[in-house]
Amino acid sequence: MSGLAESQSGQAVPVRGRPRSEAVERSIIEAVIKLLEDGVPLAELSIERIARTAGVGKATIYRRWNGKEELFVDVVRTAEPPDPELPGTSMRDDLVALLEQLRQRGLMTRSSALLHSVFAQMKSSPKVWGAYHAIVVAPRRRKQLDILRRGQANGELRGDIDIELLNDLFVGPMLFRTIMLPGSALPEGLSEQIVDSVLEGLRPVSSRVS
Repeated sequence: MSGLAESQSGQAVPVRGRPRSEAVERSIIEAVIKLLEDGVPLAELSIERIARTAGVGKATIYRRWNGKEELFVDVVRTAEPPDPELPGTSMRDDLVALLEQLRQRGLMTRSSALLHSVFAQMKSSPKVWGAYHAIVVAPRRRKQLDILRRGQANGELRGDIDIELLNDLFVGPMLFRTIMLPGSALPEGLSEQIVDSVLEGLRPVSSRVS
């Protein structure tokens, strides 16, 4: 079974309605996965077809998602590694946790042909990719920026560098390996290596060991 389908037993489907609707939402998510596994492209997955496969009415889907774009995003989120619980012990540890989620996501995308295909199709659909960015990417980036602001405030980072640029310096190498160079190595310890290498040049001068 594909990585998307396998994830259903390990992660809870996002619940948008009342708690007792979880089983219904799971059946809808699984219906989308089944259609994708059968080779139906995202562009041809209508709400009507999904509802028919799930054995529910279209209104049941629309009560939980504003449209199929949001539904597709939740399908992908069930297959991705969950957002990490941040240690909160230091900026460095929080950054490592965030990068590790990116590394695990890259490994999962490589190991699942279906997930890889879904991401490729999402990027070719401005509406779906826009929904994914708004629901998933933008909140993650805000969390990353908050961590860096705290790092500057407590003296872990130099205060004279733009926060947006700082964030790109940390996440850029992992994204480059997972997206631009899909055949490159993603070994254990890579997250720590990236964070520590970047931090070496970004700590306040007074905090460096002479």
